[in-house]
This record gives sequence, structure tokens and C-alpha cells, in this order.
Amino acid sequence: MTSRHKKTLLRIIISALLLLIAFIIPVSGIWKLAAFLIPYLIIGYDIILKSLKNIFHGEIFDENFLMTIASIGAFFINEYPEAVLVIILYQVGELFQGIAVGKSRRSIKALTKLCPTMACVIRNGEEVHVSPSEIVSGENVIVRPGERIPIDGTIVSGSADLDTSAITGEPIPRSLAEGDEVISGFLSLNGVITVKASGGYSESTLSKIITLVGDSATKKARVENFISRFAKYYTPCVVICALMLAFIPGLIIGKGFSLWIERALIFLVVSCPCALVISVPLSFFGGIGGASRNGILIKGASYLEILSKTDTLVFDKTGTLTEGRFTVSEVHSLSLPESELLEIAALAQSYSTHPIARSIAASVDISADTARVSEVKEIPGMGISAIIDKKTVLAGNAKLMRENAIQCDETESTAVHIARDREYLGYLLLCDSIKKDAADAISEARELGIKKTVILTGDTKGSAEKVKDTLEIDELHASLLPEGKVSAMGELIRNKKSGRYVAFVGDGINDAPVMSVADVSIAMGGSGTDIALEASDIVLMNDNISSVTKAIKISKKTMAIVKQNIILALGTKAAVLILGALGYANMYLALFADVGILIIATLNAMRTLKSNKEKKV
Repeated sequence: MTSRHKKTLLRIIISALLLLIAFIIPVSGIWKLAAFLIPYLIIGYDIILKSLKNIFHGEIFDENFLMTIASIGAFFINEYPEAVLVIILYQVGELFQGIAVGKSRRSIKALTKLCPTMACVIRNGEEVHVSPSEIVSGENVIVRPGERIPIDGTIVSGSADLDTSAITGEPIPRSLAEGDEVISGFLSLNGVITVKASGGYSESTLSKIITLVGDSATKKARVENFISRFAKYYTPCVVICALMLAFIPGLIIGKGFSLWIERALIFLVVSCPCALVISVPLSFFGGIGGASRNGILIKGASYLEILSKTDTLVFDKTGTLTEGRFTVSEVHSLSLPESELLEIAALAQSYSTHPIARSIAASVDISADTARVSEVKEIPGMGISAIIDKKTVLAGNAKLMRENAIQCDETESTAVHIARDREYLGYLLLCDSIKKDAADAISEARELGIKKTVILTGDTKGSAEKVKDTLEIDELHASLLPEGKVSAMGELIRNKKSGRYVAFVGDGINDAPVMSVADVSIAMGGSGTDIALEASDIVLMNDNISSVTKAIKISKKTMAIVKQNIILALGTKAAVLILGALGYANMYLALFADVGILIIATLNAMRTLKSNKEKKV
């Protein structure tokens, strides 16, 4: 609880005690008015000042204005206790709302505490303590047990078990050593490691996540925009109706104006749209915060809403449904020794970040030979072109060979074909395993309302069909270039049902074009790549397919709570407004319909924060 909340609580307690005293002391007339006016001003002065300030700024019809005229009107009809009680309970509701917002903000911004205030950097052979923001690319940073890694980089010495749960949501620590990449925010549990910074702090994963999360609240969902527009037109309509109720029946029916003014005041108290304008954004904010605790970063409330209505899941294959860690299973050489063909392929792929390329490069020790390679060019959707030993080498799929009029052996498995100076040398066969959680995740996705699953991949049809059949995917589009994926996604979106959406799940390495086309895009961002953070709408800070279904669950839970609050608020208010206009509702029932529903809706909205994080084992 902040100091502001503590002051509000103190004012509520003092005002409640003074209200109780005013009930007890035997006074009348001006002294009775004074006895109730004192607690009223203590608890309500800020609301009155806000309403006056807003009037001068042209913002007349807000909840402060409604509460002010309702409470002052109660004094005019000698309902002193009700006047004070209206403001006390309103402040109680505001306090609940403030605490709830603070809790969700602390949850969603907890990542800001993951970066240490100081870092130990080696400069001129000495250890120097600096702010993480002062670290520059290429510097070596020492991380000791119990310390968090301040920047992204590569371990150059030492080994340690690292707690990655704050970033990835993964409960099991990772054992990493020299040569492994690490991400800012990881916690060293038991070892001293030296990390070579791959960039400055502003370029780190943690810095980008903090910026991403901070901006997420600015992207409103359609429901939120509707509520904002609703409140803008709703409030002046209510004030006009209250004025009509206060004077017109008195002129037509009679029975005195005080009766109708009292009903109009009850009408005003009930009509405050606080429960809607507070609880709906809070529900989305809580959903985003709960997701962030599970390593799921959602860039705005609109994406939560879209994901909850998604009925088609489209997957990239390599690195998404499969591990993306290929191994060379067979070498088919036409003229060279197999070891030499493998070496040429590894050299050609040595500068690529594609999972297949890295697997081939890792299969042979070529660290001393990379100087033989020059003029490396990545050809999207096809492979690599490079100069090796002054000869042009092509390494990629059959399309790359056909594009260069080179005859090659066709294979339905994942193959990398090699050609040198337009002479076909042979091919490598690679195998990739399906992720352990993929089958269960896709089955669970169907239980959550996903009607159709699709694979879009640049891999061969034979390799992709094995994955499709194993996971029981509904539809497959294989051997696609990036533009082919975009075209296939566009077709899926055109054929979707009204009111439903299509989501794309990719590894964030080469799927940016199709991500931009999908209704909502989800990046498997375990590697912390820039494109995963920038091109997608939702980032999973681990590489588990089960996190996709977790995100869908959170979106559906959030939207269910939003709908509950809308129905609760509008239903209750409509009923009490009618009862108040007919004279069957008093000020206390009006207070329940306003402040009571606000508190209930706020507490209900806070349930979105409880997206349980998986326990460590």
C-alpha cells in the first residue's frame, strides 16, 4: 500500500468515526449540519476540487461531478448521513481500485527489478563496478553466485546453473558453460562466469522486455474502447435524465419537488459508470501482468481479446513444432569423400543463424578454416551462396539447385544439396525431433476451442508430413518461400469465419513477413532474438508449445472476467435505476449499485492476475 493509499485509509477511518459521533450526539439545526459537514469535507474535499477543476477544463460529466452533486443534493434534502456515507463508500471503492491497479502494475513491471544496479566489468585487466547502462559491446562481465546477468552475451569462461524462470517462465535451472549464449535477467545459482557482452544494455533482451511491457497498456482492446466511448456519452445522458426526473414529474404529478429530487439523486448515484470504466481496463491489465509472470509477454490488451476469439492456429515447423536441433544422419557424395563434402557444407553454413545451418556447422570442427570463406549470401527460403577456396558454393534445398539450373537428386526428407562451380556434389540428410510437449499442447488447444491447425513450412513435403501425421495437424503447406507463407496465411484469413481470428506461431527468426499478416502473431522467443520481440504481438520467453495454450487460457479467462463485470455492472445498475425512478430504491441500495458493484467488479478483475506460474521441481 502506497503512502497515498495510507492517507486515504486514514481519512476514511476518521470520517467514519466522526460520522458515528454525529449520529450519537444530541444536536439539531445548524449544529447537526456542522456535525455531518465536518466528516463530509474531510473525506470528500478532493472529489469536490477535482469536479470543479474538471468543469473549468471542460470535462464536466465524470464520476467526481456525479458524486459531488449527488452528495450536495442529499444535504439540501436533509439526508445528511447519506451524503457523508456516499462519499465514504466511494472513497473505499477508489482505495480498492487503487490497490488493485498498484498490484497489477507491480506484477507487470516486476521485470524492472531483474537488472542489477551495478555490474563487474573487466577493464584494463582490472575489475571495475559500473552501471549496466555503461557496459559496451565486447566487454567482459563477471557474474558471481546470487547475481543476475546484466546484459545479453556469451559465456567465455566458467560454468554455472542459471535460474532463467524470471525471463522464460521455465522452472528448471539450466546448466550453461563456455560458448553458451545467455540473456540479461538470468540468475547465477552456483558458479562464477565471465560473459562477453553482445551489445549494450539498451540492446539487451531485458531492456526491450521492460519497454514492451511498459507500452502494452497503451494498446486498448475493442471492449476497452467501447467502454470509453460508452462512458463519454452515457454520463451526460444520465445527468439530463436525472434533471428531468427531478422537475418534470413534480410539475405533472405533484407530491412536492423534494420527493422527485431525492429520486433523481438516487438515480445519479446509481448511474456512476465507475465499475465499468475501472474494472474493464484493470481486467486486461491484470491479464497482461499474469501472463508476464509465466514468461508470456503480450504487447497490448487488443491481442488478448483477439487471441480469445482465435479458432485457427498456424505453425511454422522447424524450431516451433520441432526442436530445431538437427543432426546430420546421412552424407551422400557423388565424387568427393564424404568427410570433404561435409566440410564444404559446414564452411558454407558457418555464418548462418538458421537452425539447419548451425547444425551442419557444428558437425565438423571448422574453427581454423573459416578464413577460407567469403562473400556469404543468404537466399531466403532456399539456402546459402558463398565463396570457398575461390570457388562458388551453393548449399540449400532443391529449389536453390533448380534456380541455378543444377540437376540434383530429389528427396522427400530434409536435405541440404551442395554444388560447387555449378557442379552437383551431393547432399546431406538431416533429422529433427518433434518437441515433447507439442502433441499434448495441440490436443489441449482443440479443447480450448481451436477448430483448425495448419503447418506452413519451407521444408520438404515428406519431412513435414511426418510432423503433420504425428501431431494430427489438419492442414499442411510445404516447400514455401517467405512470400508463399504470406500468400497461404492470406488465404486462411480470407476464408475464416466472421468474428473469428487466425494466429501464427513461429520461431521469430525468419517469419516476420507472415507474422505481419496474421491477426495475432506469437513468437517462440526463447533465444531472445530481436525479431521475436519486434515482429510479433505476443512473445513466449521459452520455446515450449505448451506456452501457446497457456496464453490462450489466460486470454479466455481475461475476456470471461471482462464480460462478467460488464453484465454485473449494467444489469445491477439498470435494475436499481428503474427501482429508483419508481421510488422503490433508497440511497443505501443506490450506494450498493455504485460502490458495492465497483468493489465486487474490481475484486473480480484482480482474478486475472492469478495465472498460476508453474512450480519449480
